[in-house]
Amino acid sequence: MQRLKLLKAGWKLQTGYKGANHVNKSALFSREYSEGPSPFGLLFDIDGVLVRGRTPIPAAKQCFRKLVDHSGKYKVPVVFVTNAGNCMRQTKAEHLSQILETEVSPDQVMLSHSPLRMFTQFHKMCVLVSGQGPVKEVAHNLGFEDVITIDMLREAYPLLDVVDHDRRPKDTIPPTKGLRKIDAVILFGEPVRWETNLQLIVDVLLTNGDPDNNWNAVQYPHIPVLACNMDLLWMAEAKNPRFGHGMFLVCLENLYKKITGCDLKYEALIGKPSVVTYNYAELLIRQQAQKLGWTTPVKRFYAIGDNPMADIYGANLYNRYLQTSHKAKVQIQAKGGMDSPTESVSSSGQGEADDIHPEGCSSILVCTGVYSKDQEELPAGPSETVTEQKIFHGHRDFRFDPSLTQPSFVVNDVKEAVELVFQQEEWPLE
Repeated sequence: MQRLKLLKAGWKLQTGYKGANHVNKSALFSREYSEGPSPFGLLFDIDGVLVRGRTPIPAAKQCFRKLVDHSGKYKVPVVFVTNAGNCMRQTKAEHLSQILETEVSPDQVMLSHSPLRMFTQFHKMCVLVSGQGPVKEVAHNLGFEDVITIDMLREAYPLLDVVDHDRRPKDTIPPTKGLRKIDAVILFGEPVRWETNLQLIVDVLLTNGDPDNNWNAVQYPHIPVLACNMDLLWMAEAKNPRFGHGMFLVCLENLYKKITGCDLKYEALIGKPSVVTYNYAELLIRQQAQKLGWTTPVKRFYAIGDNPMADIYGANLYNRYLQTSHKAKVQIQAKGGMDSPTESVSSSGQGEADDIHPEGCSSILVCTGVYSKDQEELPAGPSETVTEQKIFHGHRDFRFDPSLTQPSFVVNDVKEAVELVFQQEEWPLE
């Protein structure tokens, strides 16, 4: 449980709890740092920034030609942070390498579910996974050992999935096979058949993980639920945004509330704009800096995205988390105390003490995806409330702060974003 202190501090901040704890980061670099230029790292969203569905955005290929040298080595640490989660990291890396015509390694790719590697207390539990793509393989790759898919559940209990008349049992009623009791539910992303997944997940929650039992709404709270990707909308080739996994979560939450009168509770919400996601992305940036041979810690992050409620809100929330951490450290030092080592999470899963923190995270909004200057205006500031000016597209459990939707910069596309960053940092891009 010590390994989750970092995650809990971020959770308190993003959900509006007061006093997020200062947490030291893992000592990925245990050696002393040498003096040198102030280094930075880049966090790229994918959908709406680099691609629209399967179609590459022309500016993406152009900017990545400048981000690598003649040998294909990146000039600065680059990590791709996406809320997609319907594939393996290797698959996403190969896809990015193809469309960008630049080598992308799996170690540079962070999917919405990647931080689940750190939730080791669930890895030996029997978990039900929902989503699409190779969900069972993805779950095993993240460390989960005992996995049941929605398809496995409906095959074991053929009378549960009856909305589609063509899938109802014909003539004779097949016997129930029965499965082991489910201990937790993992929601990777939007499924193909929403009605099937919604029905079976509710069945599992109301039967305490055993669909052989009768519904029991009195038993509350339910078994743990962990959800990845809270995007209400995302941008593909269509002119208008498409429903994302966040919309599926809205349906599930309201169905559960309608049936039981109680709120669906999450053990964790993972993916942008969660602070947990950016903490994990920071570790990956450090790994990339190490591979580049840098001996100076990364001081600043620039997060480039197209969704004000996910990419921009998340980057700004993480920046606030960093500022809170720095203030806590200064206060401790001002009192003459030593900053006590706190266990945190490293890529190897080992907790170590370290005093290295980024100074901040700047958010850059591009106009090639969910956000368009012609179709949407950002709130002018905290004085504009959701009811008066904007509909909040964030998740139910997030405290909404309009100021966090304000990007540090607004540019036309990702090429302009990268050029802006290098200009800000006074680094040569050519």
